[in-house]
Formats: sequence, C-alpha cells, structure tokens
Amino acid sequence: MTAVSAMWGELLRAGVYKKSQGRITRQVTFAALAITVLLGLWRLSATLRATYPYGVYLFGRHWLPVPPAYLYYALPAALLAAGWWISYRAVNLPNFADFLISVEAEMNKVSWPSRGELFRASLVVLLTIIFLGFILAAMDLVWIAVFRILGI
Repeated sequence: MTAVSAMWGELLRAGVYKKSQGRITRQVTFAALAITVLLGLWRLSATLRATYPYGVYLFGRHWLPVPPAYLYYALPAALLAAGWWISYRAVNLPNFADFLISVEAEMNKVSWPSRGELFRASLVVLLTIIFLGFILAAMDLVWIAVFRILGI
C-alpha cells in the first residue's frame, strides 16, 4: 500500500525535482508527451462526434443526462488537462528525471560533425545506396533472363 500512496503523493506534488539539471531534455520530453496526449484526445473528440451525433442512449431508450457538447468537448478537455498534468509530473519523477538528466549530460559529450563533414558523409551514403540499387537491378535482370531461358 505504501507504493500506491507514494505514487499518488508524487503525482499530486507540484515541485520540480532537481530544477536546474536536465532542463532542455525534460522540456522536450514533456512537449512530446503533451503533443501525444493532445492528438489522442483530438481523435477521441472526433470519434465521439462521429459515433454519437445525436447524443448517447442508455439501454437503447433513455438519453444520457449529458448534452452532446459536453461529451464531445468537455470530456476530452478534462482528460487533456489530466494528461498534461501527468506528463508534467512524469518528467519530474525522481527516477525518470535522473535518467533524463544523464541523457542530457551524455548528449553534451557528443562531438557533432561540422556542416562540411555532414555533407560529405551524407553524399557517401547516398552514392552507396544508388550504387547498390544499380547492382541489385542488374542482378534482377540477370535472374529474369535465366528464368526466361529455363522457361519458368
């Protein structure tokens, strides 16, 4: 029972864990989670409008005592607020926040290529792919000819 109460305590807390560390990584992670929640609930709203255009019936006869506009917009909006709060708290959970802090520290150690190096490396990759494409096309033509000769 203590794990559940600790989870709720962490979920209802408003503070930021290690505020000055891993800020960029946490912001990007929160933005990705928030956009995912937003798109999912936008789709939920569209699905509710398409599925229940005239409201919701209970047991085939009675109207659900909620006007359709509340169902279409208020429910997704409430879930959006809850989803964004959970996303905010998720990036501040101690274990996850420590992971994101260490990810940002490792990304700062990476030596990124210059623009010229990036261009040359990309050119090598593209030329290699084109060359391999020609080789595979030639092999395909050879096998087509072999199968025609054999009558297959």
